[in-house]
Amino acid sequence: SLGIKSRTTASAITLSTDPELILLDEPTAGMTREETTQAIRMIDRVTAGRTLVIIEHDMDVVFSLADTVSVLHYGKILVSDVPDRIRSDQRVKDAYLGEE
Repeated sequence: SLGIKSRTTASAITLSTDPELILLDEPTAGMTREETTQAIRMIDRVTAGRTLVIIEHDMDVVFSLADTVSVLHYGKILVSDVPDRIRSDQRVKDAYLGEE
């Protein structure tokens, strides 16, 4: 797994092309909580003004970065909405989040 420094370098290379769209697949996988927090800040900063599509299982990361969340369940979109509505959607709770 790439550490945050390697991922930062890869991100810098990607950003040097000034993309309008950035696709990230599990960008914080294998990171500690502290590294994840740093990565969220960096991703938020470098994607400002760009479209970010992120595939992520860490819901703290998703809720920190996303304007719209689409939840897939068995390969189909279960729901697509703003993070606050995703958090409270009973279908999402049943499938992934559980009750608090």
